Amino acid sequence: MSTTYRLGVLEGDGIGAEIVPSSVEIATAAARATGVSVDWVPLPLGATAIASHGTPVPEETKEALAGLDGWFLGPHDSVSYPEPHKSALNPSGTLRKHFQLFANIRPAKSFPGAKAVCDSADLVIVRENTEGFYADRNTYAGTGEFMPTRDTAIMMGIITREATERVARVAFDLARSRRKKVTIVHKANVLKLTTGLFRTVCQEVAEEYPDVAVDDFHIDAMTVHLVRRAQDFDVIVTENMFGDILSDLAGEISGSLGTAPSINASATTAMAQASHGSAPDIAGQNAANPVAMILSGAMLLEWLGAKHGDEALGAAAQLMQTAVADTIAAGTSTRDLGGSASTTEFTAAAVKTIGATGQS
Repeated sequence: MSTTYRLGVLEGDGIGAEIVPSSVEIATAAARATGVSVDWVPLPLGATAIASHGTPVPEETKEALAGLDGWFLGPHDSVSYPEPHKSALNPSGTLRKHFQLFANIRPAKSFPGAKAVCDSADLVIVRENTEGFYADRNTYAGTGEFMPTRDTAIMMGIITREATERVARVAFDLARSRRKKVTIVHKANVLKLTTGLFRTVCQEVAEEYPDVAVDDFHIDAMTVHLVRRAQDFDVIVTENMFGDILSDLAGEISGSLGTAPSINASATTAMAQASHGSAPDIAGQNAANPVAMILSGAMLLEWLGAKHGDEALGAAAQLMQTAVADTIAAGTSTRDLGGSASTTEFTAAAVKTIGATGQS
């Protein structure tokens, strides 16, 4: 018997209304070509949810997501929300925290035909997603930032063995399916107790994976290494804030943030989310690059395929990835990659490529 996968669709704000439908259209074409059944479930989130429900992340959305296999999350523009929503935890952080999506997995791979700083980059950053130096995910109650006086601000950074072990295992398991190398990024020469613990625990986990090579770098040195020799890295594992910074850098090195996908995963569920923002300056112009969102969707299908042992899902994910790469290589791309295609034109070209590939 075939399985129907139920996936949420949360368009979010700004260009989300353009790139999320694009990714759904391409995922639908790939699923159809490989015999996968998908039931798409649209749910309110972001500015439209504030207007309709009085909050950017309605309780009904969280309740519905809990019953789904995963979901596509569009970008949010929380800085433009009215108060008190503007000052509250943003929609992405809310969902990551609510569902304990502890691993943020962000590949950076160069595309032929795209304007990459490094034409041969093919790495993945695995970012711990629940603690570190991000105040909105640090504590059970309240936040990790506070001001004892109006002239003094204090930030807490929290690293735990449990959270580090689970994200390290994600990184090492991923490396086993790739080139079998993990790089640990930290700042243990200065932040000796916090990132020192992160490094130590990752090294202890590494002993369980004798077939995987391991090295480590300080965060400041790692930025230099990425710029100079991104092609030498396979899987990079690091804490929350360092991972956020490095993944944006890696995305630009490999071509553009417009091509930088990610998923946020727990042991039981996952959320596809492009690494870039909502780009309100081009929203509604049919000019946004949908590649990052498309590839994020492909990552989600791949993750689900591995979880359920469903080879057809993996094949659908591969079709999506190949369609994107072939479409760009054939000269169809959006403005940020040096092309002139609109969002819908790129989508149509990729869907056509899937159709041709599926029939070959």
